[in-house]
This record gives sequence, structure tokens and C-alpha cells, in this order.
Amino acid sequence: MVQVMVAKLLITVSIVSLLSGCASVSRQLSSFGDSAESVDDLAYVSYYATDQLITEGKVQFRERNFGKSYSLFKKAASVYPNDPMAWLGYAASADHLARFDNSDMAYKRLSSMIPDRPAYLNNVGYSYLLRGNLVQARRYFLRAYEIDPANETTANNLELLRGSTTTIQRG
Repeated sequence: MVQVMVAKLLITVSIVSLLSGCASVSRQLSSFGDSAESVDDLAYVSYYATDQLITEGKVQFRERNFGKSYSLFKKAASVYPNDPMAWLGYAASADHLARFDNSDMAYKRLSSMIPDRPAYLNNVGYSYLLRGNLVQARRYFLRAYEIDPANETTANNLELLRGSTTTIQRG
């Protein structure tokens, strides 16, 4: 029994090392065209009602798979409706899909949960930036800056906003 398990393990290790040697590109793809990271097993997350969904949602968001991240964060928010991370991810994903009706609903919910956190203020500001409402975006970014002047995300958002005001807009 033990010998059979050891043999299976050796075969698996051999196959994995062969397959990893075949990849000539720096970014390995899954069979769905996403990067291999987006379909990794996330067994390292601790058990919590939304940990796995949020972790998977973050991976999909980083991979710019906003439809997938939207779905995962939506499920996380429904499983545990008092988790701000689930709602932040849901709202940000909805923003990137131009589903501003859904992101507005999520931001309204977050306004009672974490109204003065830079992450919330930056997300709402970025949502307004995506919609082209630069005045509202600036208002939220500046509130985030007042709370935490060293926040890198806020600094990046303010720089992005500065760049947006100098870009030619065509109607």
C-alpha cells in the first residue's frame, strides 16, 4: 500500500517536472486562456465563510478577469453580507464592468460599514473617475488623503486624476 502511494507520488512529481520544463514562455496559461495562477488550488486559506471566495476573487481581479471576480465577490457578499472585503471587491469588479448600478448599491452598503477608510474612499473615487466625474473623484481621493497621507493607492489615484484632467476628451 505504501509502495503504491510512493510510486504514484514519484510519477506525479516526474510529470509535473516534465510539464514545467516544457513551458517556454514566462507566463503559463491554463486551459481556459487565463494564467495558471487564476486556477490554482487555494488550499492555504483558512476556513472562513468567505475566505476562499475572496481570495479567488482577488486573483481573478488581478488577472483582469472582472466577470469572474464579480461573480465570486457577489457570492461572497451573499454568503457573509457583513464582510466589507466582499463588498469592496464586488463594487470594484462591477465598476470595471461598467455596472455602476451594482457598484453604487455596494458603496451605499459600505458607507455604513467603513465610511472613513481609505480603501473605501479610493474605490468610490475611482468609480467616479471611470464614469468621467472628475470633481467627485477628486473629492473622495482628497478625503482618503486627509485620513492617510502616506497611502500609496491614494497617491496613485491622485496622479491618475491629474493625468485625466490633461487628456483631451472627445464627445
